[in-house]
Amino acid sequence: MQESMKACVVREYERLRMIEDHIKLLKKEREQKVESKETASLRQVAHLRELSGIGANSSWIFVMEFFGWRKFRNRREVAALAGLAPTPYDSGTSQREQGISKAGNKRIRTIAVEIGWCWLRFQPKSKLSQWFNERFAGGGSRMQRIGIVPLARKLIISLWRYLEHGVIPEGAIVKGSS
Repeated sequence: MQESMKACVVREYERLRMIEDHIKLLKKEREQKVESKETASLRQVAHLRELSGIGANSSWIFVMEFFGWRKFRNRREVAALAGLAPTPYDSGTSQREQGISKAGNKRIRTIAVEIGWCWLRFQPKSKLSQWFNERFAGGGSRMQRIGIVPLARKLIISLWRYLEHGVIPEGAIVKGSS
């Protein structure tokens, strides 16, 4: 019994090593593609990675699943496709906010929130981080978790402007230009 368990663990470990090697190979191939900048999408990935706080995986996902295949006309389209658009309820005298629509790309919405937290850490002097800190930082952890969603919306719109028009988010640190 113990021998078969040990053999099973060894096989699983070997499988894990094989998968890890495969992931390393895929990351290396992706990195080579980004460095070649053969297509407009790959140039966008490289351009997005120039911002401090935006890493290899998040820039790849943002471009390949969101910015690279669609042209947006305005910021509302960007927020709506990301599922970060507000949904107000307005009926007669009753008006209230119902949160975000969640009708867009779930992966983009999730990574936008994650990048929002990274943005606060790596871009503390940016206008977006200062806006967040003025409105939500003093309110405790619950308020910060609520406030990260509008920050993610503003951030994804700023990233779109950065990729489409070359407008660096105000106060943002660009790698290599310190």
